[in-house]
Amino acid sequence: MFRNIFNLKSFVPIVVFFIVLLILPPIIPRFYTYIIAVMFVTSLLAMSLNMVLGHGGMFQFHHGAFYGVGAYTFALILTKTTLPMWVGFAAGPIVAALVGLLVGWFCVRLNRLYFGMLQISLGSLIWAIAFRWYSLTSGDDGIHGIPMPSILSSLNCSYYFILIVLAICLVGMYLIFKSPFGTTLQAIRDNPQRCEAVGVNVRRHQLAAIVIATFFAGVAGVLFVVLERSVFPDLLFWVLSLEIFIMCLLGGWFTFLGPMLGAAITVALRTFVGIYTEYWTLILGVILILLIFFLPEGVFGYFIEKFKERGTTDMLEEK
Repeated sequence: MFRNIFNLKSFVPIVVFFIVLLILPPIIPRFYTYIIAVMFVTSLLAMSLNMVLGHGGMFQFHHGAFYGVGAYTFALILTKTTLPMWVGFAAGPIVAALVGLLVGWFCVRLNRLYFGMLQISLGSLIWAIAFRWYSLTSGDDGIHGIPMPSILSSLNCSYYFILIVLAICLVGMYLIFKSPFGTTLQAIRDNPQRCEAVGVNVRRHQLAAIVIATFFAGVAGVLFVVLERSVFPDLLFWVLSLEIFIMCLLGGWFTFLGPMLGAAITVALRTFVGIYTEYWTLILGVILILLIFFLPEGVFGYFIEKFKERGTTDMLEEK
């Protein structure tokens, strides 16, 4: 069964890349270790959005709200209770998925733009709760100095923990992507009317996709807390959601690994271009405009088209 899902030849470069990531922390400066870890967290968040955006055709414009819900749940359990870390780690994604279920239940009744507009409204409500509920969330001050167990005491330990969780999540998302559910979801994206005509429950599949995507967004939120030891309302704000949306477009939203590349490019621009100018978003906007005109399939999608003839993109491409 797994031979039909995984193409071993296409996995060789991915395994090699993973090994390189494992040996990097001891040989590179601490700053670059931190930046790569940020790329890991952001990549998982972008991949989770693409499950409903690129693969499901749903305009989830406020995906960052679920990222923030996962982060806040984890942070509150660690700071307000005496429960062990693993309880908070499990609760973050689960609570994010439950909120996704509630929001999705309303949103799937609408189509495309109206779906996105309603989600922006509900996501903004979640942000307002975190921003105003000072007694629980500390409002705009956020929660800082979140305690972590000794196993995650150093940056390198956090790096390896985040990398392992990211790898597990990517395998899980790929299995979902290649499953009958994933295939049906892509068919709904391409032609929901025809799917409904042949007996597919479109809304149920879309709602399930939202729950799965928000679960992985919650995992990313937990990993953010592991790395940063803090949480703040900006994680739930719509600006972050727009940034994630751009990552998917930049990397290639009709590909599996494209959002990871888009996230890496965005984090690199924000970090290294931001050293010289605070207007790094202007450069990102110019790049995005050029991509829309010349590479509408995204950077990763462009390379897939180039190498498709060689048959080396079985795992990476969607079709």
